[in-house]
Amino acid sequence: MKNTALTDIHIREGAKMVPFAGYNMPVQYAGINAEHETVRKAVGVFDVSHMGEFILKGDKALDLIQQVTSNDASKLYDGKVQYSCLPNEQGGIVDDLLVYRIDEKTYMLVVNASNIEKDWNWISKYNTYGVEMKDISDRTSLLAIQGPKATEALQSLTDIDLGSMEYYTFKRGKFAGVDNVLVSATGYTGAGGFEIYFDNEHAEEIWLAVFKAGEPFGIKPIGLGARDTLRLEMGFCLYGNDIDDTTSPLEAGLGWITKFSKPFTNSEALQQHKQQGISKKLVGFEMLERGIPRHDYEIVDADGNVIGRVTSGTQSPSLQKAIGMGYVDQAYSKEGSEIFIKIRDNKVKAQVVKLPFTAKPAANA
Repeated sequence: MKNTALTDIHIREGAKMVPFAGYNMPVQYAGINAEHETVRKAVGVFDVSHMGEFILKGDKALDLIQQVTSNDASKLYDGKVQYSCLPNEQGGIVDDLLVYRIDEKTYMLVVNASNIEKDWNWISKYNTYGVEMKDISDRTSLLAIQGPKATEALQSLTDIDLGSMEYYTFKRGKFAGVDNVLVSATGYTGAGGFEIYFDNEHAEEIWLAVFKAGEPFGIKPIGLGARDTLRLEMGFCLYGNDIDDTTSPLEAGLGWITKFSKPFTNSEALQQHKQQGISKKLVGFEMLERGIPRHDYEIVDADGNVIGRVTSGTQSPSLQKAIGMGYVDQAYSKEGSEIFIKIRDNKVKAQVVKLPFTAKPAANA
């Protein structure tokens, strides 16, 4: 099992460590609910150094990205980030990812930890353009510093004007005395904040500097458990749960990152799928009766007929009620539709609701 450059610090801080995507990762420190609340109301720090980073460089870098990703990367400009996915040849999703445009010929792709090798091989397969590819995952650390007080907590550490950064943009500069740190106004919590990329050798000094600067703002370390409850409240997909090699981006509500204005892997088949209409759809739902929906629980109608399955579910710390996401037959996907979750042979009533479950705060508020 791999460690991040900060594993020893997490253990020293008393984190509960678990195996995740081949890494030894902190799942919680003080408890998931307390950590969730810290991010929603103040500021919290996640070590997400397990994520993968690829650099694509060359005259044809954009051409390769346009072929393997569903979104239109030609819309990017220097310092802009784009959410996208890698469609496979059967209509499913190899992975979802972020595309960073460093300059006209240089891009960084940020991929899920469990898919680093798979994604590398997939993109390499299509690299007939002579694009230089470099996997910098093992030498790159990544902190997600999230919450409404993130800007105030971090501003003293950098000359970059954090408050003026727009959502899904990034800048490179000095941070906590370290040169060439990439600061990105992105995140997976819906609470605003930043993601900070830097070389492993600076991990401990940056971690300590962040916590010293953030102390007056109630900064706390946060584990993967709260990361999951936070992203679920926002209706953000988790690869391996809500999307995978068998789920279409159209079924997953990712039509907005599936741009048919340019050809990409399997784009013709996906366009045909769109025209014919999808038979199932990923929806959010709230439980109307007591019970927690869990991954892979059956979703049934009033008569007990199976109409779908749960992909993610939890007790929402912010809403104080059980919520979930799952694929259901198109006929049951409309907001307000009554559905039932099969929990230990009981039909437990739920209702389809509009995503996100919680109101989205202003980015980097």
